[in-house]
Amino acid sequence: MTILITAFLLGLMGSLHCVGMCGPIALSLPLRGHTIPQKIWGSTLWSLGRIVTYSLMGGLFGLIGAGFKILGYQQVISIVIGVGMILSVILPSLFKKIKFGAKLSIFDPIRKGMQRLFREKNNRALFLIGIFNGLLPCGLVYFAIAGAIASADLLLSIGYMALFGLGTLPMLLLISLLGNVISQSLRNQINKIIPVVVVLIGMIFILRGLSLGIPYLSPPKEKLTPTAQMNMGKPGDTKEIQHSCCQKDTIKSNAPAEK
Repeated sequence: MTILITAFLLGLMGSLHCVGMCGPIALSLPLRGHTIPQKIWGSTLWSLGRIVTYSLMGGLFGLIGAGFKILGYQQVISIVIGVGMILSVILPSLFKKIKFGAKLSIFDPIRKGMQRLFREKNNRALFLIGIFNGLLPCGLVYFAIAGAIASADLLLSIGYMALFGLGTLPMLLLISLLGNVISQSLRNQINKIIPVVVVLIGMIFILRGLSLGIPYLSPPKEKLTPTAQMNMGKPGDTKEIQHSCCQKDTIKSNAPAEK
């Protein structure tokens, strides 16, 4: 549950960062109608498209994280991602040379597809603009993806990315309806909170990886590692699983055989 809360907070606090990339898109959305409810519905459809894309990303990277979990590397991955998040704030110069694919030609078809959709004024176009928008490169989204990988669970990772997208909805909804409602000076002040949020999330992932037995924050190792879970049987029972690429798995146990 703590992990999901951090996802929403990352989206909510980071949505001011989103104003730089998604703000112009939000301001130029081909919203249908002139009434406030119609504009709210159109902008919400756009955000729902983004959330769908983020959720699908969560599913994909959640499977990768689950693979690390099966291999027994979940704790290591969680610690590495947490350290990476903290270093990105403490030593930002290390990450300045990473362009995150912002100018890669691979994203040109996405941008061209969005341009065509902007000529249409219907709900389908607004939703699809959101779908494509979620695929555009964004440093904040990459932080969320890292969190989804560290979650190491398919459903949890989907929920993580969905809540991240939901957190970005209020600010971008305001932008699409009212324009640039926040002054640059206030935005700069609030942007100072974003690194703090990133560091806190990084610390949570590190604590999660250390498995200190802290409820809801740092679960014990047996709840994170599949091997440990398999060995949690009745007192006195031991199980050993031997893996080989050339032979079938064998299971040995000193528990009495069932008759």
